[in-house]
Amino acid sequence: MKKRFSEEQIIGFLREAERGVPTKELCRKHGFSEASFYLWRSKFGGMDVSDAKRLKSLEAENAKLKKLLAESMLENEVIKEALRKKW
Repeated sequence: MKKRFSEEQIIGFLREAERGVPTKELCRKHGFSEASFYLWRSKFGGMDVSDAKRLKSLEAENAKLKKLLAESMLENEVIKEALRKKW
């Protein structure tokens, strides 16, 4: 899924809101919903751009590790099933 705004842009929007720009005006100006704004604020609130990039890399690494674990568990289950049939 293609995201419309990058982490840097989102953090910029949040900084604008911290400086006192009303949420409705900010959303209308940049073309996103208030729900998106509050979702971003819960996820990226208080972060710098470097923090957001680190979060993104950690999430990618976590997804990779989860996939490896699932494959390993599946492989173990297949081996167990084969051994049960053999005996």
